[in-house]
This record gives sequence, structure tokens and C-alpha cells, in this order.
Amino acid sequence: MNKPELVQASELPDIASRALHHPQVALDWVGMSRIHQPLLVKDGGCVKQVQTKVQVYVDLADTTAKGIHMSRLYLILDEHADTRALTAAGLKLLLASILESHRGLSSRAFVQFDFDYYLRRQALVSENSGWNSYPVIIKGSLLDGEIHLELGVGVFYSSTCPCSAALARQLIQNQFEADFGPAGLVKASEVKRWLGTEEGILATPHSQRSVARILVKLKDGLEDFPITSLIDNVEATLRTPVQTAVKREDEQEFARLNAENLMFVEDSGRKLKSMLLEDPRLKDFWVRIEHHESLHAHDAVGVFTKGVEKGYLPIP
Repeated sequence: MNKPELVQASELPDIASRALHHPQVALDWVGMSRIHQPLLVKDGGCVKQVQTKVQVYVDLADTTAKGIHMSRLYLILDEHADTRALTAAGLKLLLASILESHRGLSSRAFVQFDFDYYLRRQALVSENSGWNSYPVIIKGSLLDGEIHLELGVGVFYSSTCPCSAALARQLIQNQFEADFGPAGLVKASEVKRWLGTEEGILATPHSQRSVARILVKLKDGLEDFPITSLIDNVEATLRTPVQTAVKREDEQEFARLNAENLMFVEDSGRKLKSMLLEDPRLKDFWVRIEHHESLHAHDAVGVFTKGVEKGYLPIP
């Protein structure tokens, strides 16, 4: 059997380019999601390769057009990712290229990159280190001629309940009184031995793995994405980030830091909001804090924003 002759690309039917006989309604966004794209990202002074899942959209403003050109979106995204590291300026260029590819059809563009970002973290005391993974989002939107760049990070940490800590201390005090009260004066060596027993420290406060999910709007003029800097600031503020490589001396220091930084969800929220308000790189921010309770079957949650006019809404 003879193979059919290849048809020239110019002769292939293009249904999407055909005009409609009657105008239809406009659509806010049309495009693609879950595009797998290797990418170089400029983070402060370094460039790292990440594996991203991408969403890219334009609006369909032309009410007589059948549809958009999805292949153009994909090819522009791939070309930008293949030829340059993603920077704040590069994301602006990408948005402009996307919109230019749909001149006459669209007036807005949007792109979002989701990826896991790995940072090498030093142990608290020992000389060991390991990799921590942080979920990161980079968004860019071109709306009414204005470009908005957003950066999102997720940071996991430990939160020990202040109420539980107080209740545990009371039980220890009561047990101390029961064990040593009738004796009158007590030797320091006896108290030290007692403090090292399970019978003495008969209660411990509950703590839980917690997460701060932060989305910020970046001010104009930034050259790079401050991914590591933002994560470092969050961890330094909360002081109890989850650990990687842990020896006994590291675990002991982690226990000390938890006792030194008891936190309700309100406490962690106020600490983070104060820190973010002092960051001059941020136009706005939205934060959701989750303390994944070990006492309850539900979680404790806090949400807050910077509170700027026409900014993020404080919606969970």
C-alpha cells in the first residue's frame, strides 16, 4: 500500500482560526495547565534548575473568534525556558510575548509555575546537613496594561502549645510536692536525679507540625525572585523549622527551641505579620497558617493580609 503524500502545513485545516458567524460571549481565561517544564530560576545571586508544572492563559476577548492558539502558548513558554533563567524581568518579557502572540484576540495574560524548591540545611548542633523541600509558586499576570508578579512559599515548622506547656508544668509541680513536700529541705542532687526520671517529669506539652503558606506581591524593580531570602526570614522568625539530619544533640536543641518559642496560631501569625510588614520588597502579602493539631482531630488556622487598598482579601 502506498503511503499518502504529506500535506503542507499551510494546507492543513485550522478550525480555531475561523471566525464565528455570530458574536459569542467573551471568556476570562483560556489556556493550559499541568505543563511539565524544566526551568532555571534566578534566586537572589544564584541560579537553580527546578522541575515545574505550569499554567498559562490568555483571555478570549474577541467575541467573533472560535478560539485561541494554544500551541503558541506552549512554544513561547518552552522557548523562554530553554534560552534564559527565569527572572522578574524575564517573566515580564514572557507575559508580553504571550499577549503579543494573541494580538487582536486577547487583552490579558497569566502564567504560573509550581515546583518544589530544595535547600541544603545545617543541623542545629552537629556537623550534619540535609535537604529540605519547600513548595514554591511564581505567578505573573498582565492585566489592563499592568504587570503583577507574585511569589508563594510554604514553610513547615513545629509549634508547641503554651496552654499544654503550662498544664504540664503544673502536674510536675504537684508531683514534686507529693514526692518532696514532707521531707522539708531537699538536696540539689536529689532534685536533679528526680528531674531525670519519668516519674518526675510525668507530663509533656503537645506540639504539632505546622505550615505557613505565604503569597506576596513583589514591588517593581526587583531583578530576581527572593525565594531563599523569604524562606530564611520565615524560619528565623518562627525559630522552630522542621529539621533534616538529626543526631541526639540536634534533637535536644530542637526541644529547647520549642520550649523557648511556645506558640498558639495567633502567636505565629503576629510574628510573621510583623516581619513581613518590615520587608520593603513586598507590595502586599496573604498568609495562611495551619497548626496540624495532635490534641484535636481538627487544625488551628490563622489568615491575614497586609491590608492595602485593592490588595489581597483575607479569605482562607
